Amino acid sequence: MHWADVLANTLLEKGNNHLISTGITPSGTLHVGTLRESITAESVRKSLEKQGADVKMIYLVDSWDPLRKRYPFLPESFEAEVGKPLAYIPCPCGEHENYAQHYIQPFLDSIKELGIHCDVLWTHEQYEQGKFEKVIDTAITKKDQIAQILTEVSGRELPKDFFPYSPRCECCGRLSHTKVQGYEYPYVSYTCACGHEGKADIRKGDGKLPWRVEWAAKWKVFGVTCEPFGKDHAAAGGSYDTGVRLAKEIFDIDAPYPIPYEFVQLKGKGQMHKSTGSSVTGVDALHITPAAVMNYIILRVNPSRHIDYDSGAGILDMVDEYDRVEYMYYNQECEDRDKDLLRAYELSQPEGPRATAPLQIPYRHLVSLVQIADGFDGVIAVLKRMNLIDDDVDQEDLDILRQRMECVKYWLNGFAPDNVKFAVCDSLPECEISENEKIFFKKLAESISAVEWNGESIHDAIYQCAKDTELGPKGCFQALYKIFCNQKQGPRLGFFFSTIEKDFVINRINEASN
Repeated sequence: MHWADVLANTLLEKGNNHLISTGITPSGTLHVGTLRESITAESVRKSLEKQGADVKMIYLVDSWDPLRKRYPFLPESFEAEVGKPLAYIPCPCGEHENYAQHYIQPFLDSIKELGIHCDVLWTHEQYEQGKFEKVIDTAITKKDQIAQILTEVSGRELPKDFFPYSPRCECCGRLSHTKVQGYEYPYVSYTCACGHEGKADIRKGDGKLPWRVEWAAKWKVFGVTCEPFGKDHAAAGGSYDTGVRLAKEIFDIDAPYPIPYEFVQLKGKGQMHKSTGSSVTGVDALHITPAAVMNYIILRVNPSRHIDYDSGAGILDMVDEYDRVEYMYYNQECEDRDKDLLRAYELSQPEGPRATAPLQIPYRHLVSLVQIADGFDGVIAVLKRMNLIDDDVDQEDLDILRQRMECVKYWLNGFAPDNVKFAVCDSLPECEISENEKIFFKKLAESISAVEWNGESIHDAIYQCAKDTELGPKGCFQALYKIFCNQKQGPRLGFFFSTIEKDFVINRINEASN
């Protein structure tokens, strides 16, 4: 049974009404790893819904969190914004309402594409609307108990003036510079390092709970029953352990069912973090492969296992696996060990699987085609000539093909390894051609003139001619790449040639043989 269904069954044992919570602090560009939490949450939501549960999902944008420091990717002017809530910091590019929206909007734009069904809630709005009033009052009233729980669970001593609420200075706008002087409902009096003295109204957006307390408070405010989170929060003495006790002893609720997950690592570069920037963002990932493939990359493995995301050559292997599982799904040809992969495929489809099998044109083919053909119409013409599609292909399949083609172009433009990039030279490049190479070319031109023009037949002809020469297969392949692409390597020659007009290939080889 797929892990999402196992989790759903466990939740159903606790009741039929569930609210799954997920979210993030948009302090910087969201890297590809940040997609794991929301995709994991959505898979459990789908499984619960399929089994008839009353289930909803919320995505909390922690826009009320303060900017903790000026990160390297921010201009020096943002030094003055440190300590202010992200929702009240200017947008770095000037095109969004605020800092928080600048970094979260690309993900929010992708929610529909990924098939994530959730209500997006901004925490600064929740505070401003008074949703946290009661939990703030409870936390302040029980501040000594909270301090004891935090100390006992984390093992760290808290400062003597610990107070579970940080007023936002109405003068400088910072959450981090104030010191509480007293509390008389609904006001928290404070002094600020900027010199201002004032009162914060807990019924409004005048302050904030510390994040460990706030996490448990969110469970109370929204009625959360399940939440995925990174494994660092699940460590002994960590924030989830703290939350469990705060939930029970302070807010009188049960903590939500936890789904701790391992991190997604960028292959060869280790763990990513949004505050340091990333060479592969979540938006990049959704341009490199269609959303369903990105979903599948996450859902194919248990959350307890880490994922190595390879934005280079590994993408080809990943899409190959996705296509293989898709084929099995529609043909019902799988072994027992693959059944969880079929369920992962089913869950990965943003709006559920199609009634009929989608058109499959392998990524590896498209990598060659988009570098050979002229635009989408050119790719379609080549595929028709190769009998890979016909005139009756439906619009939905054409849309899938167009999306894949755009993804491949994006991948080639910034993430693909050099050994898959090439361009077909319009004329024979200026290069040295040895006598042994000319002998091979003459033999090959004669041989492939007689073969059926498909990848396998062309490959066999090239290999048969190459193995009997002094150059050997490797030398012969390099010679062909040289006269067609002016480089030593390139795409698989059989398929490569099959995508080009037969006369063009034979004429080029004949020209090089003279």
